[in-house]
Amino acid sequence: MTFSDWTRRGLLGAGALALGALSLPLSATAQTPPNVLIVGQIAEPKSLDPAAVTAVNDFRILVNMYEGLTRYKSGTLEPEPALATEWDISEDGTEYTFHLREGVTFHDGTPFDAEAVKFNFDRMLKEDHPYHDTGPFPLSFFFGAVEGTEAVDDMTVKFTLNAPYAPFLSNLAYPTGLMVSPEAIKTHGKEVGRNPVGTGPFKFVEWKSNERVVVDRFDSYWGDTAKAEAVVFRPITDANTRVAEMLAGGIDLMVEVPPTSLIQFAGDQYALHEQAGPHVWFLILNAKEGPFADKTLRQAANYAINKEAIVNDVLEGTATVAAGPTPPAFAWAYNEDLDPYPYDPEKAKALIAEAGAEGAELTFYVTEGGSGMLDPVPMGTAIQADLEAVGFDVAIETYEWNTFLGEVNPGLEGKADMAEMAWMTNDPDTLPYLGLRSDAWPDKGGFNSGYYSNPKVDELLKAARTATDQDERAKLYREMQQIVHDEAPWVFVANWKQNAVTNDRVENFDLQPSFFLHLKDVVKN
Repeated sequence: MTFSDWTRRGLLGAGALALGALSLPLSATAQTPPNVLIVGQIAEPKSLDPAAVTAVNDFRILVNMYEGLTRYKSGTLEPEPALATEWDISEDGTEYTFHLREGVTFHDGTPFDAEAVKFNFDRMLKEDHPYHDTGPFPLSFFFGAVEGTEAVDDMTVKFTLNAPYAPFLSNLAYPTGLMVSPEAIKTHGKEVGRNPVGTGPFKFVEWKSNERVVVDRFDSYWGDTAKAEAVVFRPITDANTRVAEMLAGGIDLMVEVPPTSLIQFAGDQYALHEQAGPHVWFLILNAKEGPFADKTLRQAANYAINKEAIVNDVLEGTATVAAGPTPPAFAWAYNEDLDPYPYDPEKAKALIAEAGAEGAELTFYVTEGGSGMLDPVPMGTAIQADLEAVGFDVAIETYEWNTFLGEVNPGLEGKADMAEMAWMTNDPDTLPYLGLRSDAWPDKGGFNSGYYSNPKVDELLKAARTATDQDERAKLYREMQQIVHDEAPWVFVANWKQNAVTNDRVENFDLQPSFFLHLKDVVKN
């Protein structure tokens, strides 16, 4: 029985799907069919085209419908075979030959083969490809080293790189590398993000804006089929409303539980899940214009903010204070010699006075809720108070998540002095390469929204991603972290431990270090 069958029979009812479920009694849970998993998401997805999105909120849906050549081994960020069963790497590290899994079909019945792989990467990377205009492709940087993709035969595909590229296999496992049906792209064009077709354990049913995204089990899946008949992803932006829905039985699984609400799920009726991962919560500072064009004032902002209080009081100990752009989850590349900026408001005041910037006005962009953003409004308010206590004049502008991204990602020039941001990454290359390089300024297609630029950092990042020896990569990343820590293009706030809660009808659920939600093996009683 599919989700559509249940809908026609009215078995889901308003208690499971309507945003107004708060008014329903707890018994609403009993109206939800056993095999339908209802997930409380933090925001409306921007798109269901994996090449077009950047937010973990969207990725959590996508990884259940699509697959890549590689995937992350459960419990790790180590790539393992997925749609490719094995691969060969040339001695110079510039050619990767993948042998593809036999008998895989897309949800529309078309075959997955080498031509489909080539189509996906050519679409993303070649401006003259007939379907390149179905983008944008904001994380195409992940595959910027790819010079060409060749279908050697039906089930063999070869990538030629312009230089050795250490994160390549890991990036193939990231959602940007997920495989979309070429026929779906040809049929739907720019609307493929509303009509997704992959090879994963669940297939798309419907997307009703601001209400739900529904996927059904794909019974022709090449591997073990999903345990649940269907999954309903509900966007519930307000964290307190998400908590109320969980308590009322309107959802079975809730992501990003507010730290202050964790105690409400301490009983036997719920299970709390936590998982450390490569998360960095930071403030982008506009280093191109305004007060934060001055390094002294960027450092002052780092000293002014009481990050320990944010971690302990706002986040209830669910995070640690960040020391730089690389999270400690990447233990092999993390610079343990770096200490977080201490809370020192007197030093901040002295630096502000040194720069002659007392009373400097700051515009601060804050989001109501979004991908990995913890408690963004309370955190933003606490940060505003700390900055004002040392002499800045801070005005907050608050936006819904996708609107916020639309303001921040194109760059802060002419708009704001600072903005909240959080990243969950798969490799120590990803965040600094996309967010701190000179060539990653927004007008060049990157996410360096604060316009930071340092030639030495550029040099270190370029060398690290082409180094084939991990120890050498680690040395380069640690040196980069030291420079970035000193120059403070961001305020380094926190490294978060992700969380989720499930009710007692849900079994076999685990959080992953990738921050994705893999739901194929989850059972809903």
